[in-house]
Amino acid sequence: MIKVLFFASLRDQLKISELQLESAENPDVNKLIDNLIAQGPLWDKAFSNKSIMIAVNQTMSKKSCVLNAGDEVAFFPPVTGG
Repeated sequence: MIKVLFFASLRDQLKISELQLESAENPDVNKLIDNLIAQGPLWDKAFSNKSIMIAVNQTMSKKSCVLNAGDEVAFFPPVTGG
């Protein structure tokens, strides 16, 4: 299983903070995103923002990051501050 977390505006937009998904169906973050987008227009819209940031096991990652059973993947919008 892979634990998928959504933060900030993504959590608000999707109305969900986390999911548990089969790891075999999601060999990398790119495929995970494709599988999430396939859930419908709301998901497609949420992931249309190309600046969404990704962390795998609390380390900033790229879409090409390979996923393993037990991994935690977090999606969040870019953070701004002053």
